[in-house]
Order: sequence, then structure tokens, then C-alpha cells
Amino acid sequence: MVKKLLLVIFLLSFHILSSSPTGTTLYIPTPTSINMYEPLIKAVLIVESNGDPKAYNKVEDAIGAFQIRLCRIKHYNKLTGKNYTHNDMYDFNKAKEVFLYFAAGKPFEQAAKNWNGSGPMTEIYWQKVKKHLRS
Repeated sequence: MVKKLLLVIFLLSFHILSSSPTGTTLYIPTPTSINMYEPLIKAVLIVESNGDPKAYNKVEDAIGAFQIRLCRIKHYNKLTGKNYTHNDMYDFNKAKEVFLYFAAGKPFEQAAKNWNGSGPMTEIYWQKVKKHLRS
């Protein structure tokens, strides 16, 4: 293990000390980020809106493919310093950003249940989401 670490440090030192034709620039490529939550996202989208980014639930005043309510946006903005509006949740990428913020670091079941809210209905919600994780 120590030998491998020393080898990596040794090889990186050549890269750090070398210079590019235009000057001394250090570039360390990072692997493409693979979102481990994609299967959960797909399942939640089916349960929430069947993936419709223009979906609107009048009863809950929930917007977009992820069916985000205003209280969630206010909480997200407070935690992140962002200034998203409720209508911004019609933008799939912004809505996904919000979803991923609240899902980060959690197992799928916990992330889904937390997304749904609290109480006994979260178990029913999780069962629906879990069914779509398998398909």
C-alpha cells in the first residue's frame, strides 16, 4: 500500500514540475461524475409526475417533475443561499438540483421518504418508488 502511494506521488511530481507550451499550468483530470442517484430520480419522477416537468398539483401547490412545494424551496434557499422561486421548479435541472441536495449522502429509502415528508404515508410512498427502482 505504501509503495503504491509513493509511486503515485512520484508520478504526480513529474506532472507538477513539467510545464505546458504556454506556461506552467497544472491540470489534473477528474473522472466524469456518475450520479448514483439516477435510478432513484427516475423512480421518484414516475411516482411524482410521470416525469412531466410542467406538472402542477393544485391541491398541494406542487410544481414540476419532482412536485416541489414552496416550503421546500424556502428551506433550500435558506440552507444554500440561493434565491430560487417556486416557478423555477418547472426547470428540470433546477428541480433536480434541489432534489439531489436533499438526497445527498442518504440511502435511497431514506432519501425517498424524506422527499415525501413524514408520517405513515412515507412508507406507502417508498413502496411505490421501490417498485419503479426494480423496473
